[in-house]
Amino acid sequence: MATIRKRGKTYQIRVSTGYDALYRQVVRTKTWKPKPGMSDKQIEAELNKQAVMFEELCTRGIVPSNMKFQELAEEWFENYAKNALRSTTYERMLQLTHRVYPAIGHLRIDKITARHLQGFVNSLAKEGANEKTGKPLAPKTIRHNLSFISDVFSYAVRMELISDNPCSKVVIPKGEVKEKQIYSQEEMELLLTRIMDEPVKYKAFFFLIAYSGFRRSEMLSLEWKDIDFQTGVIHIQRTSNYTKTNGIYTDTTKTESSVRFVKVPMEVIDVLLLYKEEQDEERIKLGSKWHDTDRLFVKYDGQPMNPQTPYGWLKEFCEKNDFPFYGIHQFRHLHTSLLIGAGIDPTTVSSILGHSQVSTTLNLYSHMLRENQIKACDAVANALSFTAKDNPETKNPHHANDTESYKKIG
Repeated sequence: MATIRKRGKTYQIRVSTGYDALYRQVVRTKTWKPKPGMSDKQIEAELNKQAVMFEELCTRGIVPSNMKFQELAEEWFENYAKNALRSTTYERMLQLTHRVYPAIGHLRIDKITARHLQGFVNSLAKEGANEKTGKPLAPKTIRHNLSFISDVFSYAVRMELISDNPCSKVVIPKGEVKEKQIYSQEEMELLLTRIMDEPVKYKAFFFLIAYSGFRRSEMLSLEWKDIDFQTGVIHIQRTSNYTKTNGIYTDTTKTESSVRFVKVPMEVIDVLLLYKEEQDEERIKLGSKWHDTDRLFVKYDGQPMNPQTPYGWLKEFCEKNDFPFYGIHQFRHLHTSLLIGAGIDPTTVSSILGHSQVSTTLNLYSHMLRENQIKACDAVANALSFTAKDNPETKNPHHANDTESYKKIG
């Protein structure tokens, strides 16, 4: 049973949890301090409640730990993250420690509260948080930091070092949401036209990514045997990634749903065939120096291409041609917008993109789907417009603003 001792303005709750190997009594303690303004009756009631809760935790083996957060995080990296996370995710988590450790790494895990973490998260949303630009961190980056901390605390809960995860009560500040810049259909057509005169390797890469919507890691993992040149169907079944620790390595797809078959136009297949002819000639020239990986996109000697190579090439190409540069992933966004604009249903779009759930597609591209809903509404209105023409009494001066009203609601 718990015993309570008053020590000045605080109370010490003591619970015996048995004896150790040397037959010494093991006592766990917790200090509780009343909030200002509490009456004696309130203090007594809350103190008894705290004593019961603490005794229950001790009985279950969940006792306060004097372990510091950094110490726990390093244990989490070693015992869990190294084996459970994808290498790219693991390395990103390591990079986050340079902000998290100085903020809370020195604190005991049983003393870290939601208030501590909310203060840390809020600091990331202030001017100067981004060391390179001097601006606040992007909401996505802030979420990554909180996710890392939460994963470590979840591990502590599973190991019964603490009873709950304080991150569950933390809120990400609303930052400025920047509209994603993607190529318009006209810009993409112009870009692909100009790439026609570039080396066939890069012509093949950017034609394929534009017409397929593949992720960059999926593009770089493609092997010639994945392509059915007769039907234009391509099999996505792996990814190619890079980390400082592993270098360029092959991994599984992002999710199980990312393993899929996607059909591309035969015009793209023709470009790939031209590229294959050139690569075959290079292989013959290099002879034994050629690394036969069967990969489409490779270095000069057949080894897998670094993920940064197409990014750097496109950036240089855009600068040389006075063309806007939005990065590689925007090809995937444009591909998606064209699918949605063509009226393809979300389930099919999700399948083409390799999303694990349709809800992922709906969340990422909700604005595009709303635009389609507006078009659908207008289409029905146009199709049935004879009713308004034939019956003047049905006309409403507010009808002209229906579409704008819908946009505001959406």
